[in-house]
Amino acid sequence: MKLGHVAVDGTKLKANASRHKAMSYRRMKEAEPKLAAEVEAWLKAADRADRAEDAEHGADRRGDEMPDWVADKQRRLERIRAAQAQLEAEAASDPDDLDPDGPGPSSGMQERGNRKRGGDAAVPDKAQRNFTDPDSRIQPSQGGFIAGFNGQIAVDQAHQVIVAQRLATNPADYAALVPLVDQAHAHLGRKVREVSGDTGFASEANLAAMAERKIRAYLSPGRHKHGTAHPARKRQPTTSLMTDMAATLKRAARRSRYRLRKQTVEPVFGQIKQARGFRQFLLRGLEKVRGEWAMICTAHNLLKLAKAMR
Repeated sequence: MKLGHVAVDGTKLKANASRHKAMSYRRMKEAEPKLAAEVEAWLKAADRADRAEDAEHGADRRGDEMPDWVADKQRRLERIRAAQAQLEAEAASDPDDLDPDGPGPSSGMQERGNRKRGGDAAVPDKAQRNFTDPDSRIQPSQGGFIAGFNGQIAVDQAHQVIVAQRLATNPADYAALVPLVDQAHAHLGRKVREVSGDTGFASEANLAAMAERKIRAYLSPGRHKHGTAHPARKRQPTTSLMTDMAATLKRAARRSRYRLRKQTVEPVFGQIKQARGFRQFLLRGLEKVRGEWAMICTAHNLLKLAKAMR
């Protein structure tokens, strides 16, 4: 590893859970009373049947256990009530009290990095919890949306070795740049000289952090359109650092160091997801999934090392 140029990026990976196992708070509010009434009616009918059988056969004899179709409904009702309580507790808590290393806000509980609030209930109707893996979050993907996580890496340009890795629940990448750069420095004992990242990493705070660390940053303020030499921005950057970065990339055009980003980090995701077929986690829960992602990144580096030693 040379750490001359390091590229960062994130990719969405499926959780060991289906997005169809997530339920919005609005649907919870609609389903809970219906299920409760349905279960209560079944239990009353069962109680009447028990009393009739006791009168016929005697109180010391019992029938079969509760049918599975009744038990399943009751368990689902309990899960819905528990998920509602968790969303309500999250909405009522102070955003500053959230564990920075935890799963973060639930899907639908934040917008542009700020946690949303609902009406009197204080829970937005679109807030969601997944019953299979509550730590997973809804992630945008090429095929639509998935229940999953955001796997983020920093890759050395010389040989496509992963020098830092991180797994988050937030679909946005902007919060990953500083941890990835600092992790590479801490593990390898050398500072990165250059870092490149797409528009998801471009922010005033990230550019200032890289300047403070004396790292040359190439962060695109907007997405590149095919056939153009400079980013086409959805909105004009209004801050001085973002404006200067846009001008730097435009001035360098095809000679820009930013062009190293795509050929450095994106092939690594291709090797992990396509060549090795890793597209979905096997474990559940944020800590276990983070361990699984770390093992995948370690396996990638070991294969690079094995190839280099042939």
